Amino acid sequence: MKTRDASHAEESAEVEVLIAEAAKFDGISKQIRASLGRLEGGNQLVKNAMKPVYSNTQGLQVMNDNIDKILDAIDKMLGPSEDKGREERIIRAGPDRVGLPDYLASLKRVDRALSQMSSTNLRINQQAIGDFNELLSEGNNHLQALFRSTLAENVQPVEPLHYITKDLPFPVLPQERVSKLGSIDSFLSSTAARNASYSSRESPSVRIYAEMRGAYLNGSLHNLSAASISTSKRKASDEIYRQGTSGIGTYASGIEGIFSAEFNNISAIFSREDWGLAFDATCRKALAEFAKTLRELNMHIKSHLPTDCFLAYEIVEIVTNVGYRIDQLSGQLKLPFADALKPIRETAKSSLAELIEDVRRRVSSMQTLPQDGSAIPLTSEVMTRMQTMTLYPQSLASIMASLGEGNWHSGASVANSQSSASLPSLQSFDVGADSSHLLAHYIMDTIDTLLTSLDAKARLLLKSKSLCGVFTANNVAVIDRMIRSSDLSTILSSPSTASTKIESWRKRGTSAYLESWREPCSALMDVQYTNRGSARPPSGSNGIIDSAAVIKQLGSKDKDSIKEKFKNFNTSFDELSARHRGMQMEREVRSLLAREVQAMIEPLYARFWDRYHEIDKGKGKYVKYDKGSLSAQLAALG
Repeated sequence: MKTRDASHAEESAEVEVLIAEAAKFDGISKQIRASLGRLEGGNQLVKNAMKPVYSNTQGLQVMNDNIDKILDAIDKMLGPSEDKGREERIIRAGPDRVGLPDYLASLKRVDRALSQMSSTNLRINQQAIGDFNELLSEGNNHLQALFRSTLAENVQPVEPLHYITKDLPFPVLPQERVSKLGSIDSFLSSTAARNASYSSRESPSVRIYAEMRGAYLNGSLHNLSAASISTSKRKASDEIYRQGTSGIGTYASGIEGIFSAEFNNISAIFSREDWGLAFDATCRKALAEFAKTLRELNMHIKSHLPTDCFLAYEIVEIVTNVGYRIDQLSGQLKLPFADALKPIRETAKSSLAELIEDVRRRVSSMQTLPQDGSAIPLTSEVMTRMQTMTLYPQSLASIMASLGEGNWHSGASVANSQSSASLPSLQSFDVGADSSHLLAHYIMDTIDTLLTSLDAKARLLLKSKSLCGVFTANNVAVIDRMIRSSDLSTILSSPSTASTKIESWRKRGTSAYLESWREPCSALMDVQYTNRGSARPPSGSNGIIDSAAVIKQLGSKDKDSIKEKFKNFNTSFDELSARHRGMQMEREVRSLLAREVQAMIEPLYARFWDRYHEIDKGKGKYVKYDKGSLSAQLAALG
């Protein structure tokens, strides 16, 4: 029992000890928790204090990087300044001494360094920038001088006829010089070079090239200009211009050949964006001289319009074609060619009305006409003009299309017609049905004006209607012959009215001539009475009229009337036959009129002779011609 109590007491003591220890640890835990709370609070304070410090540290790092970059940039900027002496020696020596490739390389380095220094805008670089600009300007001057001297080796004018007559291409610059000039231009046309010297629109190389090669073009073409004027004026004042006799065709060929060669030079030397500018500037002086030549030719044409308007048609055709081909090659010069051609083109337009008016004026001024009825020279002259027009289908197609149908009759219409500063299009040069139709109408208007004017003048000046008829028929025959013997026949075959009009004039002349032959025809008219005697005149077994029986039935007054009719016929026929032979007729007119007279006289005379030839019993006192001899006389008229 005591032992149990002792164990229990001991265990109780241990429990108390444990309880005391647990209470002690519980206090320590509370202290630890309190310390942890204080530690967390201190840590938050430290964090809040470190945030500005961290942020300032990042800013300092960025600033440090920027400073490093600035130092690197300064090193780079100081580098060109340190190399200035070397570049200065190269540039001042000139490309001839150091060689063009090294010289260009030095200028490019200076250009690059200048760009770098200019971008910083630092005052420390201002002196170096000024020095480098001076070096760049001096280098540009050296390159321009080299460009000029290289071109000067090939600016001697050439003789265009040598290349034109032998069908040779005009010379171009040698390839090694083209390469050299191209290398120089590639730098001179750069932005830096242009800023150093000239405007950004035109590089100095383009200006120099245009100046020197422009003089070469103008000098080479000068003789062709003078020859064009002299050859155009070298003819009689009343002689119609003959196609190809003027030197303007050779002049235009020379321009086309030498301009094409020049464009090949330009396209090999300059960059594509400068081709048009360089080509236009180079050709400007030569085109101005060409325009001056055309103006002088235009003055000559206007003072001799009826004969030299054909030169205007030729020039329109030649210059338009050349301008079109050069424009196709280069895309340039269309407007300058059109401006140069405009005065000639306007003169060509006005010539159409003037030619018709010239016909009226010249017929109106005639004081006499041929008294033998022969055709006048004016008819052949007018038809020669019309024949000559067929040689210029392209230019006339363009001109007449711009005027419009029938507007060539009025000078005001011509003046008010559409006029453009551009070259005619290829469509306007299409010689198709419409163009031939317009030309045919113009030709027929001219012919109609001629014949109408001549008919009015003939009625006034010629003494008889038959002479007027022969005169008209002769002029119509000349017109018809000249149509059939030339390309006019093709042009006038389209409108059916052309042949109809000419035929109507021919019939008018024939009808007027046959008026005088009505007199002998009237002598062959007699009166037959069907209510007297037998119903029919006596006839033989073969149906042939018995002239003796007819005469026997006539009274004395009727017989005297028949005798008088034969006498009147003989007198009138002989007189008209003699007059017919005395008239000047074209071969076809004489043949035509003889046939018409024969068709009118022979049937009437044959009938009259069959009835009344026994009036003088074969003595020939009244009946001068039998049917055979009259037929022979009529045939002889042809």
